[in-house]
Amino acid sequence: MDLTLPAGLTPGDFMSEYWHRRPLFMPQALAGVEPPLSADELAGLACEPEVESRLVLERGGAYPWEVRHGPFPEDAFRDLPRSHWTLLVQDVDKHLPGAAALLEPFRFVPDWRFDDLMVSYAADQGSVGPHIDEYDVFLIQVRGQRRWRIHTRPVADDAFIPGLDLRLLPEFEPEEDWLTQPGDVLYLPPRVAHWGVAQGECMTCSVGFRAPGLRELAQSWTDTLVEHAIPAAHYRDPRSSPPRAGAEIPEAVVAQFEHLFAPLRHQDPDLLRQWLGRFLTEPKENLQLEPAAHPLSGAQIRRALLRGGCLWRHPYTRFAFVRGSGRQDWLCVNGEAIPCPQGMHNFLRRITDRRQLCREDLRPWLDRPPFPDLLARLHDLGALVWDAGPLEHE
Repeated sequence: MDLTLPAGLTPGDFMSEYWHRRPLFMPQALAGVEPPLSADELAGLACEPEVESRLVLERGGAYPWEVRHGPFPEDAFRDLPRSHWTLLVQDVDKHLPGAAALLEPFRFVPDWRFDDLMVSYAADQGSVGPHIDEYDVFLIQVRGQRRWRIHTRPVADDAFIPGLDLRLLPEFEPEEDWLTQPGDVLYLPPRVAHWGVAQGECMTCSVGFRAPGLRELAQSWTDTLVEHAIPAAHYRDPRSSPPRAGAEIPEAVVAQFEHLFAPLRHQDPDLLRQWLGRFLTEPKENLQLEPAAHPLSGAQIRRALLRGGCLWRHPYTRFAFVRGSGRQDWLCVNGEAIPCPQGMHNFLRRITDRRQLCREDLRPWLDRPPFPDLLARLHDLGALVWDAGPLEHE
């Protein structure tokens, strides 16, 4: 399914004119779209222990805007009120691989920016209230109708109603108002205030993008420096005469501490590249890959592909690759950086672009040992899995 942008707008125009900048309502941009699952199937997912889910009750809960977190017991939805509640399930594309097809129309955005496909089912007047998010999102109406209202005025970080489970805005004066139908898509950049209310029961799919905060980035980068770059040195007094004032910290001591901190300022640029690839592919705790039960060699991978088998990307797999400053690049998968010789860019592009890899996709590389060996490494990590029958194990 292709995304039909408004007349005259190309994906390049969208990225330069709208992405991170301003909202865009796209009527029937995905005309004919079908829900990836039924309401009952969504509720069933919300009962699974590895699935992240929430139930928001504006009314009918223990208090206004109550948020309940899954996994839910099977009877959790039996006595819900007739209106004013919403069920939200994260990472539906990982738990229901067929749902990943809804991500394909938006792949003009870099893959490493994708976070997940969230699916929400709402009873009549169901909503999660007026709020802002810190990430970009495409909101796809797949069933029923939802009224979306937005405004683009700046919102202060502390502008929310205290004492609620949700960070809801105390005042909301909309600038735009749309009634979305199945097939309509609304793009919202970060920090655009929005409020979507179901008009009758409805289902909405949200394609969200990762937006790590500076504190999260700094913590991860600092941990990397401590582990890989900072020597086990200790402070030593510089040569000096007795101080005139016992409490004064002299310039020579300041200089000594600056010297100790030098590794924080002067780093091999490739360390940053590796860290960034690992950080941006780090999976959530509930979406960890399981290593393959039977490790394979590159030769076994090659033979299996030539016999007609295909490798599929595991739904939990996150890929990125980054070029090094020297003779080495890195393929990053679920928080791990795998070193690769330079000159593998076309191969890396192929295996990270496609969800299925068969003989014809990989033929140019199957007779060159580094490439099947890398496929074997990805198979053993659990990132690539077979769709064929039993494999030959040596």
